[in-house]
Amino acid sequence: MDKKRVVVTGIGLVTPLGHQIDEFWQNCINGVSASVLIDRFDTEKFKTKFACQVQNFTTDEYIDRKEARRMDLYAQYALVATGKAVDDAKLNIDELDKENCGVIWASGIGGITTFEEEITSFVRSDFTPRFSPFFIPKMIPDIAAGLISMKYGFMGVNFATVSACASSSNAIGCAFDFIRNGREKLIITGGSEAPITPGSIGGFNAMKALSENNEEYKTASRPFDSTRDGFVMGEGGVCLILEEYEHALARGAKIYAEIVGAGFSADAHHLTAPHPEGLGARLVMQNCLKDAGLQPEDVDYVNVHGTATPLGDLSETKAIIDLFKDHAFKLNISATKSMHGHLLGAAGAIESAISVLSIVHDMVPPTINNQNRDPEIHPDLNLTLNKAQQRKVNVAISNTFGFGGHNVCLAFKKI
Repeated sequence: MDKKRVVVTGIGLVTPLGHQIDEFWQNCINGVSASVLIDRFDTEKFKTKFACQVQNFTTDEYIDRKEARRMDLYAQYALVATGKAVDDAKLNIDELDKENCGVIWASGIGGITTFEEEITSFVRSDFTPRFSPFFIPKMIPDIAAGLISMKYGFMGVNFATVSACASSSNAIGCAFDFIRNGREKLIITGGSEAPITPGSIGGFNAMKALSENNEEYKTASRPFDSTRDGFVMGEGGVCLILEEYEHALARGAKIYAEIVGAGFSADAHHLTAPHPEGLGARLVMQNCLKDAGLQPEDVDYVNVHGTATPLGDLSETKAIIDLFKDHAFKLNISATKSMHGHLLGAAGAIESAISVLSIVHDMVPPTINNQNRDPEIHPDLNLTLNKAQQRKVNVAISNTFGFGGHNVCLAFKKI
């Protein structure tokens, strides 16, 4: 069976860098840091007191207020981001064949705010079980996919992917496969996360995964810098509308880019640490290029996982050199988490959106906050440090790696 072509026809954003595509993109290419002091809870006793928070969020345009109260924040982000993407794609929902339209949505943690609030209330009540009837539906990480399908009446494929920080890249890769194999015509996909909570910040602190640079929180996310000390937590929701190419043409849709490949691999190495030589990272990029029918020299831009952890940044750059050989030094590479923070299960979705927009605008956003380049990282790699760079971007790939050794790479191409 001939494979179908799959294109991106809509983008919806609820992010620390903004909620409108133009605003978000300008903040990306201008190197804006979204890191702020946390105001969701008292951080006095916490090692990390900052994060990349979503600002000025409202559900009013897309969710009934009564319904919103029955949703965890991560699900609210999902519904609003999806509404924005549907608007951007100019979808006429009533004209779609809803049996051939689906939803594949991701969250690494799900409703952690709801979980913490309910358990805290239970303990304070002297362990009296007076749980809300919405406790479980608000908490489970698949409920956002269900809520989106109910809102739009989509009766096709519907499930959630959970693979830590690779979750939304897995969702997008799965959606791509469903459409190119002819099983669906259109899929709403992406991810959302709302992890700026005491339990989440405290837990990641205990793992020593978060930056603790409270004195310089605006510049604390420092991928490839010798002073990097961990990632900065982010949050939000990002939605992509993936559509079969002929279906998109038939309805006169605008097309941002084509998704042409998805690669998957496992490190099979450690609970949280990447393989030191980047073997899983190399394999996932190799698998993605093979799936896309691309050669390494076809790639112009790599949006790296780039969390600003000491081991992760080094192993990923080793993997790029190992796979791309001499072409590695002709690529643009950037770690946009330096600006928007690490959205955990939604990281792949926000970085896929950035990869698509880099193709649209022929512009590579920067890796900011780098003043002391790590001498262990090859000096000839173009890490797009501190300033965006204009260049022709025909092909961009996006890497996402999750605790547990889950790796995903997605390839996007100019159309």
